[in-house]
Amino acid sequence: MHKARGARACALDLGGARVGVALADELGLYAHPRGVLAARPRPALLASIAAFAREERVTHIVCGLPLDMRGGEGDAANKARDLAQEIADSTGLSVELWDERLTTVEARRNLAASEVHGAKAKARIDEASAVTILQAWLDQRRHAPRSRGRR
Repeated sequence: MHKARGARACALDLGGARVGVALADELGLYAHPRGVLAARPRPALLASIAAFAREERVTHIVCGLPLDMRGGEGDAANKARDLAQEIADSTGLSVELWDERLTTVEARRNLAASEVHGAKAKARIDEASAVTILQAWLDQRRHAPRSRGRR
């Protein structure tokens, strides 16, 4: 793995068994898949995320927030909030939650368009979902109106 020169954002697709990881390029334009981490045991997951963040000079982490189709929060969203707080505490980094509705659907569509099917697609869906989350976050930041106030 190469060391990043600039500060970056990463995204995590938080799952019960696996956590998909994506990393933004140094310009903050594109999200790239970076694999998956085992979600258990929790201390090992937190240590892996912290090590990845240090190595890649991550300054901001975006975690998927699983909302229902009406935007409500259930048990999965509460678990994601708790884990996001643990990640913030263990890394000392800013962690933002991002609505991940339909990201798995979009990730499956993108994998199919890339001609990735079957077992390969199943193995890559978590990191593909993390890419979808991060790319949406990057696009929103890039297209958000800039403040005219003092900087």
